Amino acid sequence: MLVCLAFVLACTTFPAAAAPAGDPPAQVPAAAAQRKGAVPLEVFITVAGDDEARALAALTRIEANWHASSAAMLIEMVHRVPSRRVLARLVAQIEKFTGRSFDGDIDVWYEWLWSMDRPPHPDYAEFKARLYEPIDPRFREYFAGRPAALIRLDEIRWGGVHRDGIPPLKNPNMIAARDAGWLQDDNIVFGVAINGDVRAYPKRILAWHEMFKDRIGGRELAGVYCTLCGALVLYDASVGGVQHELGTSGFLYRSNKLMYDHATKSLWSTLTGSPVVGPLVGKGIELKALYVVTTTWKEWRTRHPETQVLSLDTGHRRDYSEGAAYSDYFATQRLMFSVPRHDARLPNKAEVLALRLPQVQRETLAISADFLATRPVYQTRLGGVNMVVLTDASGANRVYESREFGFTSWDNAATVRDSLGRAWQMDESRLSGPNGETLNRLPAHRAFWFGWHAAFPDTRLVK
Repeated sequence: MLVCLAFVLACTTFPAAAAPAGDPPAQVPAAAAQRKGAVPLEVFITVAGDDEARALAALTRIEANWHASSAAMLIEMVHRVPSRRVLARLVAQIEKFTGRSFDGDIDVWYEWLWSMDRPPHPDYAEFKARLYEPIDPRFREYFAGRPAALIRLDEIRWGGVHRDGIPPLKNPNMIAARDAGWLQDDNIVFGVAINGDVRAYPKRILAWHEMFKDRIGGRELAGVYCTLCGALVLYDASVGGVQHELGTSGFLYRSNKLMYDHATKSLWSTLTGSPVVGPLVGKGIELKALYVVTTTWKEWRTRHPETQVLSLDTGHRRDYSEGAAYSDYFATQRLMFSVPRHDARLPNKAEVLALRLPQVQRETLAISADFLATRPVYQTRLGGVNMVVLTDASGANRVYESREFGFTSWDNAATVRDSLGRAWQMDESRLSGPNGETLNRLPAHRAFWFGWHAAFPDTRLVK
């Protein structure tokens, strides 16, 4: 979420969590924690305080009363301890009980932690609220009060920014294609066409904002771009007549951006469009994903000369030149934040076409972009849905339902031929057959392999 974030975390001393006043931590009651044999919450909060003597005493108590749930809390405090002496003691204690050497890489511990299926500390959510509140008081709203959760809270990591510290673009300025002389032909854009409203959102701008909220084709939509996992997902932000105002939470889950909604402060998954922590969990809410295409500016402009494009006049001062944001991250297979499991069938940041359909439960599909680049017409299925993937010369992918029809070729423009040689017309929303048949576009987007696999470890891969 921030360029060179690992360096920032390693070199920055953050505001200490408030330590309780008065008696040493052993005197602070925490009945819920004590009932389960866990060390009371206030003891851990004291470790992150600025009273070195009390912090060391708290660590002594944690060590003497070690509980399996203590590991997650100690690991999460590594970047929150202001005293070098306390930090050295903290690191030694984690190494002792995890059997894993720190060696400057906290991900070693996180991967160990996530491999364990152990109940969390009974006050772990409140611990996160207290730990991150000094950074941004609004962070407390995500975790206070033992919120309902569909994901492990110890897999939620702070991304290094305040809430909306990466500022979303709301109803941004759009300009005509002819006025976008600053865009080069090979620049990557995310193309959207809804109800005849055609727009392009350059990656070089969205990398600095990670979200746009715009009215497109008469609908209030949200484009959510997770730079770390390489995915731009377009959502209809209205569910059951309720318009959900979304923002950037500042936190990640398995290196995937977590959103939040302004009304309830629930945390939402970028890749499923549903609440995963907070008051909205279990309410049956899931945003409808729409289709979007990742392509080049030349290909999109050629196909849609009437397109509008996001203006450089965003109201923010950033270096919007191509590759200015995250260039170091995109240049290697290294991750900024670790994930529980890696799958070596593809490199971490190999691009895949990611498919997840609301009518298909418990199944997802990832198709290697390199595989599709050599197969302009590729037919497959997800659950009971037959589909065809059309890939143009720029490498852009579009997915349509295919039902009982077989397709064999297309002209890389607008005409697709089926196995009987009949011509179908392609546009951004559908395939139209010679006898009035209609095959609708299906939601799909590009993503990095590691990020999609982290969210959906049972996904089917075609490569």
